[in-house]
Amino acid sequence: MNTSTGRSADAALDDVQLAAAVRAELATGAVRIHDTRTAAVRVDELVDGVLARDRATLGRALTLVESTHADHRGRATDLLAALLPHAGGAHRVGITGVPGVGKSMFIEALGTQLTAAGRRVAVQAVDPTSTITGGSILGDKTRMQRLANDPDAFVRPSPSAGTLGGVTRTTRETLLVLEAAGFDVVLVETVGVGQSETLVARMVDFFLALMLPGAGDELQGIKKGLLELADMIAVNKADGDNAQRAAAAAREYQIALHLTAPASPHWTPPVLTCAGLTGEGVETLWSQVEQHRRLLSESGDLERRREEQRVRWMWSMLDDRLLEALRTHPAVGKLLPELESQVRSGRTTPVSAVNTLIKTFLQD
Repeated sequence: MNTSTGRSADAALDDVQLAAAVRAELATGAVRIHDTRTAAVRVDELVDGVLARDRATLGRALTLVESTHADHRGRATDLLAALLPHAGGAHRVGITGVPGVGKSMFIEALGTQLTAAGRRVAVQAVDPTSTITGGSILGDKTRMQRLANDPDAFVRPSPSAGTLGGVTRTTRETLLVLEAAGFDVVLVETVGVGQSETLVARMVDFFLALMLPGAGDELQGIKKGLLELADMIAVNKADGDNAQRAAAAAREYQIALHLTAPASPHWTPPVLTCAGLTGEGVETLWSQVEQHRRLLSESGDLERRREEQRVRWMWSMLDDRLLEALRTHPAVGKLLPELESQVRSGRTTPVSAVNTLIKTFLQD
């Protein structure tokens, strides 16, 4: 059992008891999933495969967790409950930046350095979703071939399904599964559209914002609020002719940081330069990430951050479930087409339509 995140003994015991009950029920073979690529697979077999670090089984487990099929939700819940006691020990790092900043190249450089040092690294690369196939457009696995082929690494491109800022509905659940599979560093790469980095920052232990040198994005970074969210600013592509521009950009960010209040009194976000192409500065950057973890662990801030994340996860899932319950409610479903038509034509207001739908939903 992994209790390195500082969770209380009672909470950890509850997790173990829940997992034991779930696994006992799953062992009967009554609960099964069907992956279109495989024959029916028992959920307890998925649990065993994830804990055994079998990559194929891990992929199937993640497919189940990410599924939007209603029949899969209960099974995914059972899977997560059984894996929960084995999760929570990984170092979760979110990485964001505008498209073109070199996130994938940077992550590959960082990931290969970490695996060379004996760490096991998982990458959840959230991609824009194709409107035609529903799959990932950018295909980070093809853009991180060296890391994807590393036996101590696992790269999982996950389509964002149109969610704001490139954060999937199941990002938190995916993190849990990857941690249970024994990865001690989990990197979450976002699309970087500049609209919902807050969502990623609230899921991870450390939030890194990559910037471009000399691209005129210093003020944009401040406008987006990245300086308030980031635990570190790193100016990437600081090699060759870009080195001086990167250093100048770093100085501007350092000055701008003095205008913001740090998220923790125990940590002042540093501003560094690095080059994902050459790997220059990446090792120094990671040493700062580890220093952040040590300081926040000693102060108790890390555990408080994890506690807040668990509560936000609960409310996020509640929002999703309530919205789905509303949309699938029979009486609401009958009213929706007519109310949409009335709103579209101006015969009623959106407020009135919403009030009618909620009243209908609550009457049942």
